[in-house]
Amino acid sequence: SYFGDKSSCVENTSTLNFTSSSSVRGLNSTCVGKTPLSSSRSVCRNRTPLMGYSVTSSSAVSAHTAASVVVAVVEGRGLARGEVGMASIDLKNPEVILSQFADNTTYAKVITKLKILTPLEIIMSNTACDVGNATKLFSLITEHFKNVTFTTVQRKYFNETKGLEYIEQLCASEFSTVFMEVQSKYYCLAAAAALLKYVEFIQNSVYAPKSLKVRFQGSEKTAMIDSSSAQNLELVINNRDSRNGHTLFGVLNYTKTPGGSRRLRSNILEPLVDAETINTRLDCVQELLQDEELFFGLQAVISKFLDTEQLLSVLVQIPKQDTVKNAESKITNLIYLKHTLELVEPLKAALRSCSTPLLKAYYNSLEDTRFGIILEKITTVINDNTRYTKGCLSMRTQKCYAVKPNINEFLDIARRTYTEIVDDIAGMIAQLAEKYNLPMKTSFSSARGFFIQMNVDCSALPNGQLPSEFTKITKMKNTYSFTSADLIKMNERCQESLREIYHMTYLIVCKLLNEIYEHIHCLYKLSDIVSMLDMLLSFAHACTLSDYVRPEFTDTLAIKQGWHPILEKIALEKPVSNNTYLTGGNNFVIITGPNMSGKSTYLKQIALCQIMAQIGSYVPAEYCSFRIAEQIFTRIGMDDDIETNASTFMKEMKEITYIIQNANDKSLIIIDELGRGTSAEEGIGICYAACEYLLNLKAFTLFATHFLELCHIDALYPNVENYHFEVQHVRSSTGNKEKIAYTYTLSKGYTEEKYYGLKAAEVSSLPSSVIVDAKEITNHIAKQILHRQKSTPEMMKQRAVYHLAMRLVQTARNSRLDPDSLRIYLKGLKKKYEASCPAPQQNDEQ
Repeated sequence: SYFGDKSSCVENTSTLNFTSSSSVRGLNSTCVGKTPLSSSRSVCRNRTPLMGYSVTSSSAVSAHTAASVVVAVVEGRGLARGEVGMASIDLKNPEVILSQFADNTTYAKVITKLKILTPLEIIMSNTACDVGNATKLFSLITEHFKNVTFTTVQRKYFNETKGLEYIEQLCASEFSTVFMEVQSKYYCLAAAAALLKYVEFIQNSVYAPKSLKVRFQGSEKTAMIDSSSAQNLELVINNRDSRNGHTLFGVLNYTKTPGGSRRLRSNILEPLVDAETINTRLDCVQELLQDEELFFGLQAVISKFLDTEQLLSVLVQIPKQDTVKNAESKITNLIYLKHTLELVEPLKAALRSCSTPLLKAYYNSLEDTRFGIILEKITTVINDNTRYTKGCLSMRTQKCYAVKPNINEFLDIARRTYTEIVDDIAGMIAQLAEKYNLPMKTSFSSARGFFIQMNVDCSALPNGQLPSEFTKITKMKNTYSFTSADLIKMNERCQESLREIYHMTYLIVCKLLNEIYEHIHCLYKLSDIVSMLDMLLSFAHACTLSDYVRPEFTDTLAIKQGWHPILEKIALEKPVSNNTYLTGGNNFVIITGPNMSGKSTYLKQIALCQIMAQIGSYVPAEYCSFRIAEQIFTRIGMDDDIETNASTFMKEMKEITYIIQNANDKSLIIIDELGRGTSAEEGIGICYAACEYLLNLKAFTLFATHFLELCHIDALYPNVENYHFEVQHVRSSTGNKEKIAYTYTLSKGYTEEKYYGLKAAEVSSLPSSVIVDAKEITNHIAKQILHRQKSTPEMMKQRAVYHLAMRLVQTARNSRLDPDSLRIYLKGLKKKYEASCPAPQQNDEQ
């Protein structure tokens, strides 16, 4: 062991019992019973342990799709029920994330956090899921994560004292301030104890002392977007086709590294709430857009980085067994480490001329002398021309000759033997080609080793077949792949020689790693810098493809001519732009309009723009200002919501209940088509009651509805504004039928298109007498409702005074107008106020 005593970090693990199930819906479906931890593990799922797994250059787009996170969850008992501790670790990233928080009976925070993590496996206490007595938390988690493996361990392993010991032993010194944050967080410490014990078992390895990044993640630092809202808005997954890139992630993802892709995804699902941090990012994006040399220089360097986080994860683990696979993995990752460190100087050079504080801070961080120390130690042992290459044979050659000659005499002899065998294979295949007068060439694959390949038409072969000495023949079009008995034997000799080389190289690599280990934690810093720069470059890249603008942060939500970012990517032409304006005095907007007029698209557009602004991206608009949202809730009506059925209605009720229970004054709430799953009377009543509750908050709320009766609530609440989507009526060429042309333009006031159903009936085959009767009855009912809801002059005056007062407050807080422009604006407010007041009261207020 090159990192010290293996036993220092783990105790005897033979007593830890667990139960594991795949896609658990209850303990009746568990795959195995309680099994000693030290015994073989036969569970109903496939798992590839990380050990023996090498960092590879993978597509940044697909980097986040393969689940690799293990999470432990524990809840307090008795009076502490509802207090939840969580600990997670990504098997491809040596970072432990701890969190502890109080949740309500819906466990919305737990479900949201787990959805963001997309776990491979969830660990819980066996007492939480006893048959017939499972906790509500366990039931909800299994309901929401039906395709995730659940494993239960004995409650005694959720031990906060042991958790703190683990953190003290494993946490790298750079992150030791986490001790102060978690000392009294008993539940997250308990979860950490169970998690780390379990992960060390499944990995068949231990983490080296002082090697992990450990951080406490408080929920107050990011905005909360529940999983239903993330789905409604198609933030990271397209609802119609999960492989489709038409999502907010797809719009913004021009990242070049897996780490940048992961950071972008997590930021979209958990936007920032600190305006200073967001503006720091925006400053960087602005500089990247203004300085082409900086942009292209950084992009060229960043694209060469591999998965630094995954590299770290492999390097800090100590295998419990020294196998050929583990040896090859360590050699490979040392080459990747050399490749990564050689990119530090080019990255510094690209950042040298930057001017924004964050980019300067990154440049200064790269001045860390540890990068140079590690690289210098590596180059004393590893050949200068050894580097990461694509292609399995090329990389195998790099590993064989990684160590410099004359360091180990036996290694040099083994490599000469290997070279002779490879030359013999090439010579033998050349002789066979000459013997049979066929265009044979030497090929290689990691699965088959060396084999023979040739491109030839079947008619060119004697009797249309290969000579009998060739075996394992495969054919694809005119390409033949095959081998021979002699070649199989030579491949075996080659593999034996390789095992000797890897073994001796591994011993040298272990000694080298032992020397550089004390400096290796600077890679955490490098990993963070690379992923953040990659994301910021991605934001800048997205801006170059569309006319995005930099957002401002005030106490107002104001978007001038904003459009839907995902729709822009799909549509052949730029989507119709619309304005949005909400303030503390006009914080509730009701939107009406016919089906397909653009209501749902507009609502989603506002939420997407808010998220883009809060992650540090530019926004699709001519101008935009946002109030930081601590929570973003959406209730979007789907096509099937039009049907009146019990399941739709219950889904609506669950979603609106969740919003009412969790919303606060800093929320952005978007509700579309509430109450469509029941009768009109009940639907209007539910909508009215929900609106009145939300009107008591200072949250910004946009409420789209077909219930026009709801529009008259503005007579009672002056902070309500009505808007509608305009449509035009176009006569057919024959003049006897009329159709609706959608403008997708938002205008003030509520829609004049009151009877969408009647218009649809007119163009159908219903008898005209039925349509005439329906119109008469509808008009009679509408007049009765309007008479009851008619505003009095006094109410109209109160509303006008309220709006004037709120506009004056907004002007005092945010105005940047010069004195003359301000005077003109105030005169305009006065005229608007006078026009809004009933005639008898106008003179009293002048």
